[in-house]
Amino acid sequence: MHIRLATPDDYAAWLPLWKGYQQFYKTDIPQSVTELTWRRFSDPAEPMHCALAEAEGTVVGMVHYIYHRSCWTAGDYCYLQDLFTLPERRGQGFGRALIQHVYDTAQQQGAARVWWLTHETNTDAMHLYDKVADKSGFVQYRKVLG
Repeated sequence: MHIRLATPDDYAAWLPLWKGYQQFYKTDIPQSVTELTWRRFSDPAEPMHCALAEAEGTVVGMVHYIYHRSCWTAGDYCYLQDLFTLPERRGQGFGRALIQHVYDTAQQQGAARVWWLTHETNTDAMHLYDKVADKSGFVQYRKVLG
């Protein structure tokens, strides 16, 4: 198992994971947004990052994370936005390793917290999350603006 930052050459390996993630959550993100997201990962001015998990030279998982300011701490927060491993690779430690990569990177960057959301029906993932993080008790509210 190897966890590394994505490079511009990884688009073809990343895209099926990104599409699989969208399928899991029953959503369809426009291709223009997908391409913009991918470009942002390679832009050093952007706070968005993508890391990939590899096994036997094949990309089998991904994590996206974004740094943002907080009114509660001097250090930024790190939002783990998307985490996905191929269904046939689940339960083999890739998700845990990708989360640990985010933890390690965020700590090196001086972040005060790593946080994320998951859907209440994603019980398989929550078994892992309960082992590697604390539930905040907060409920998310949102208003889609367009």
